[in-house]
Amino acid sequence: MALMIGAYQLGMGDVDDGVRDAIRSLRGQSEAAIRAETELFWAEEVAHRIRPGAEAALQHHRDLGEPIYLLTGSSTYLSACVTEVLDLDGVICTVFDVEEGIFTGEGAVCYGRNKVTAAEPVLQEAGVTFGDCAFYTDSYTDRFVLERVGRPVAVHPDPRLARLARKRGWPVENWGEA
Repeated sequence: MALMIGAYQLGMGDVDDGVRDAIRSLRGQSEAAIRAETELFWAEEVAHRIRPGAEAALQHHRDLGEPIYLLTGSSTYLSACVTEVLDLDGVICTVFDVEEGIFTGEGAVCYGRNKVTAAEPVLQEAGVTFGDCAFYTDSYTDRFVLERVGRPVAVHPDPRLARLARKRGWPVENWGEA
């Protein structure tokens, strides 16, 4: 995994393949066990990392009456934790196929270009276009979504996204330290 992350940071990696390999590695494992492990990981490693400015950004959209969805490469299980804590309207994420409580090793990856594909039916059902949406991210891999939405925002961007945001004139925000 470290090699894959290093290759990605140099612009040469295919994280999509790595995620698919990770999904395949779950084949035969209990969904309940993975859900419990993910909830523990959330509580111990992630929950305290929500930046203070996130709540103000969310409240701004609530004040405008806009629905708030999480569009993430994370799993259904981690996304559920975020959605609950931040009181979001919904989530579009990586989904693992499950049969009778056991992972099949298949699923749908919501990463890179696939985020656009995953979001399209949700937007269509709501009668909303990408142009109507805001999207906040720290990752260059989300450039495909940023290029489609009406209000792209880079938040604590990685170096490649920071360069792209400057080039495109996208706002860059600092939400403080968690």
